[in-house]
Amino acid sequence: MLAVLAVAALLSGLPPPPPGAPIPRDPARLAARLQATSRSLDDAIDRWRAGTRARPPRDVTLLALYQQRIVIVLTARRRVAAAVLRRLPSAESRPLSSELAARRALRQLSQPRPLGAFRVGPAAPPGALRRYYLEGQRRFGVGWHVLAAVNFVESAFNKLRNASTAGAQGPMQFIPATWRAYGLGGDVHDPHDAILGAANYLRANGAPRNYRRALFHYNPSRQYVDAVLRYARLIRADPRELDVLYSRQVFVRTPRGLVRLTGPR
Repeated sequence: MLAVLAVAALLSGLPPPPPGAPIPRDPARLAARLQATSRSLDDAIDRWRAGTRARPPRDVTLLALYQQRIVIVLTARRRVAAAVLRRLPSAESRPLSSELAARRALRQLSQPRPLGAFRVGPAAPPGALRRYYLEGQRRFGVGWHVLAAVNFVESAFNKLRNASTAGAQGPMQFIPATWRAYGLGGDVHDPHDAILGAANYLRANGAPRNYRRALFHYNPSRQYVDAVLRYARLIRADPRELDVLYSRQVFVRTPRGLVRLTGPR
């Protein structure tokens, strides 16, 4: 582990990697690259949050994309993931292991769709989204971190704009009948209205006393519930995590494999 830490320290001073930067195959080098990228990303996010820019600057975008690509590789390659996790300090391996479990759970729920089935658009600024989550928490008692996790899992914060195969719509993915009952008369496609509607629906079904029950009503899948709660815990535990997830790009499963729809080229 000391060798990994030493290599990571050297790599952390490098400029952000380009969009298609190669990912090491060797677990030791991959662990060092992941550590260096994550630490550089944390520093870049701190600079971003201390400034005035509403959207992620280019260094945050490039670092988040490279980290995301590594996580995608580790999600698919369990043996490599296990070897990488053994080389990381526990404070870094635990959250990574939890995210990999969440991604694998969600992968079981998704089916490849033709590329033409997907639409994308910009997310609302992160500061606005935080205000909406906190408003939902104040009005309905549903934790802001849970609302953020649902928003991320359902639509990547509204970057993914197509309706689901079940006809669910908007940044929080409501089917029309549920929206009519719990949407508070708002617009299902408006992030503010959708987040408050989700808080209302989760509260009506047991949150915050029983998040598992409430989320199972939202999507009757134990894999879905587990994934959302894992992301919610990650967001609550690390003040940067929401910014990291927000800065990631949209990858979709197609019959020809994984395709990135957003971000720098």
